[in-house]
Amino acid sequence: MWRIAQPVNNSSSTTAPFAPRLLAWFEQHGRHDLPWQQDKTPYRVWLSEIMLQQTQVQTVIPYFLRFVAQYPTVEQLAAASEDEVLHLWTGLGYYARARNLHRAARCIVADHGGVFPADVETLEQLPGIGRSTAGAIASLAMDVRAAILDGNVKRVLARHDAVAGWPGSAKTLAELWRLAELYTPEQRVADYNQGMMDLGATLCTRQNPRCEHCPVSGTCLARKRSEQHLFPGRKPPRTLPERETHFLVFRRPDGAVLLHKRPGAGIWGGLWCFPEATDPEQPPAALAQVFESETGQRTRLDPIQHSFSHYRLTILPVMISIEQTPERIAEVDSVRWVTPGGEIPLGLPAPVARLLAALAQTR
Repeated sequence: MWRIAQPVNNSSSTTAPFAPRLLAWFEQHGRHDLPWQQDKTPYRVWLSEIMLQQTQVQTVIPYFLRFVAQYPTVEQLAAASEDEVLHLWTGLGYYARARNLHRAARCIVADHGGVFPADVETLEQLPGIGRSTAGAIASLAMDVRAAILDGNVKRVLARHDAVAGWPGSAKTLAELWRLAELYTPEQRVADYNQGMMDLGATLCTRQNPRCEHCPVSGTCLARKRSEQHLFPGRKPPRTLPERETHFLVFRRPDGAVLLHKRPGAGIWGGLWCFPEATDPEQPPAALAQVFESETGQRTRLDPIQHSFSHYRLTILPVMISIEQTPERIAEVDSVRWVTPGGEIPLGLPAPVARLLAALAQTR
């Protein structure tokens, strides 16, 4: 864990430029013991940066450790199957990150000989890598001068320079990038960028920022105005639409249930899921043969609520008992019979994993 900073002497905190104050604080109080900071390589930094997108550090750490244990190099990750990668990612959410991670690994091996590009522009060409992630990989792993602008850095800069507006708007984002480029030093870029992320994560937090410990509070416009709570600007409110679907839980007499692999694009792309239908009486055409073995025993299970960034989903599972596995279904690669409670080495959406766990308890 990081050390608690001592209150900053604000009488001198306005005399030094922004970066030196931040770097001096980082040396004493920044985070230096995160797993991806040990044995630092572009591969480990890249993996951590993708996992940290929209996910807290403490959540990421066990996933990161499992990934590097299973795939110590980008070549080994590239050689893995998509199912293996998605299975290891199960529970971390935002599964497009895992699919892009796998695609990018294969690009790095096929197009760059297994060596990560050292410039931001080329890194941005890889799947799943945007401007800030490219800057983080280049600066943290290779000490290339490159600015970053993740959520923590946006908050620090928005408060320090009182940048009005929601960071997701084009005008506000452009101004924050201008400041990020302006303050990024020529030397010790890796320490500076890590320090900016640490400052936002540990002191300049969303709620109750600890400004008395902040190395740049002496020049922070939001603090001078006692307006820290106003920056960064809030996302304009909107009501999330509600959607509803049915999970068709086909169960054989031996307790095995049917999963099928979703298409590569879209929600839960490439993951294994229960067959889905808007009407439980009208199965997907590809599974019509399964219904021929239906015994007529149907049980409605408890609804499952799941939220995405752009809508809320109510899942209504229906247990459908069948006598046996139809021959044609048994031969289809995109379907599997799995036993709830057993080892299932597949990528599973969180609601599917929850439902399988519930089924294991009620067998």
